[in-house]
Amino acid sequence: MTTKPKARKFRIKRSPSAETEAATPPAEAPKPSAAPRAQAPQPQGAPAQPRQPAATQQPQQQAASQSGEVASAAQVSGEQDMDAIRQEGLTGRQLRMARRVAQKHGLPATSDFDAVRLLRAKGIDPFQRSNMLELVVPQAGGAQHEGGPGDVMATLPAVAGGAGSGRVQLPQTVPAGGIKLPSTEISPMERRTREISDIQRDISRRRRKKMGLLIVRLAFFVILPTIFAGYYFYKVATPMYATDSQFLIIQNEGGGGPSPFGGLLPTQFANSADSIATQAYLQSKDAMLRLDGDAGFKDHFTDEEIDPIQRLTENPTNEEAYKLYKKNVKIGYDPTEGVIRMEVIAADPQVATTFSERLLKYAEERVNSLSQDKRDSGMNDAEIGFAKAQEARRSAQQRLIELQVENGVDPEAVIAAIRTQITNYETLLIEKQLELAALLDNARPNRAKVEGAQGDVRRLEGALAQLNNRMNNATEGTNSLAQQAVSLQLAQADLVNADTNLQLAQTGLEQARTEATRQVRYLTIAVRPVPSQEPSYPRAFENTILAFLIFGGIYLMLSLTASILREQVTS
Repeated sequence: MTTKPKARKFRIKRSPSAETEAATPPAEAPKPSAAPRAQAPQPQGAPAQPRQPAATQQPQQQAASQSGEVASAAQVSGEQDMDAIRQEGLTGRQLRMARRVAQKHGLPATSDFDAVRLLRAKGIDPFQRSNMLELVVPQAGGAQHEGGPGDVMATLPAVAGGAGSGRVQLPQTVPAGGIKLPSTEISPMERRTREISDIQRDISRRRRKKMGLLIVRLAFFVILPTIFAGYYFYKVATPMYATDSQFLIIQNEGGGGPSPFGGLLPTQFANSADSIATQAYLQSKDAMLRLDGDAGFKDHFTDEEIDPIQRLTENPTNEEAYKLYKKNVKIGYDPTEGVIRMEVIAADPQVATTFSERLLKYAEERVNSLSQDKRDSGMNDAEIGFAKAQEARRSAQQRLIELQVENGVDPEAVIAAIRTQITNYETLLIEKQLELAALLDNARPNRAKVEGAQGDVRRLEGALAQLNNRMNNATEGTNSLAQQAVSLQLAQADLVNADTNLQLAQTGLEQARTEATRQVRYLTIAVRPVPSQEPSYPRAFENTILAFLIFGGIYLMLSLTASILREQVTS
């Protein structure tokens, strides 16, 4: 913000009449300095310094004029020039401007009129616009000057020769020999500097206060909790020993047949589902209860030597023990390497090793039982199918044998022989029929030959009918040869089908056995648990730094939340 520039103000004192001033020797007039002297600031509301009344100054000037001093021609000429300047009717603002221009050029002016005279003698026009603009000094703020009654008079516009007034309202010369009191006014520059210093001191005081409050809050919410946490980690916490171990879960890829190289074929890692299932089991409440029953997990962590934070209460519940179990048994699975890493923490290294070995045993049993049901189910189904195929083949074979025993002969061979006879008889029948037809074509056939041929045809047809009846018609207690042949063929087909099914069942059984062998899981321990000689926990320095960061983050979040809420409420 730009404020209106203000000119400097000078203390104005009333002067005697023009005649008395002319009689006063100018040599006795004091020469003011180029700039007003900075005085101590006068408190607001304090009474101004009393001025010496004009009645007191006049006898002093008269006494000085009666002392026998004689003014020189230069002094008289100067007084005459100042009288002429007074007659010009200059305003108070112009006279103050002339005084400031004279001070700027270092002229020893005793009054405002003397300043105008000296400037004109130097060839400087005090009222030229360029000179006036050079004296304009911008002031910060619009603060009013605090001064005495003389300052107020200095700010009033001077009226030279005003109508209706018998006194001069312009700034007059400071009389020589008068009582010179120190000015109570300070310059605008010094006042501005003083105000800026006050503002800076106030800002510094506020900053120190806020910094002190911030330090107190940080000490209460961050430093003290961090000190307590560090004291616990360094002095109170019970040393804990960690036992590390690593193990893999692999499956067999070799065939389960009688090949001597079946067990030497390469193996590969089991799928991630088996490792994840094993990890989940080791971190389950079931494993914790089993470990407690076998190795006394609860009894170990209820020992009085363990600090209260890490110790279980007397007769803890399974939920409390399981919460501590998850903190002290850490299991991680690396899918890229297929390795399961397990860390068991306890107050005693031997106990930690015992816990780790027990958990590895539980993991091995769990791995063995992961695919047991599937392998058993596959093998049972294959064995049941093979048994049914064997039973079906045995039944088909027995049926075929029974048919062969029941018939006594091979129906197919008998049918083949009968068909051969039928074919021969049919050939003879056709010949006899042709011979009979040839005899009957004669006009007078030989009766004996005709009857002989007819007899042959009749006998051949009877033989064919008997053979067909034997082959197609059943007799008492027996089936026909065709039925026997069909039954025999069906029994043979059933036997062939049963043989095929038996072969397939046997192949399926072998495949199920191979698949069951491939599905076998093995737990291979890569790193066995070894008792630790130095405690692994607590990590005092790292935990203290972590506590500091946690408390600092909580304080920062609360501070930001409070600041946002305060801004929302006040806006």
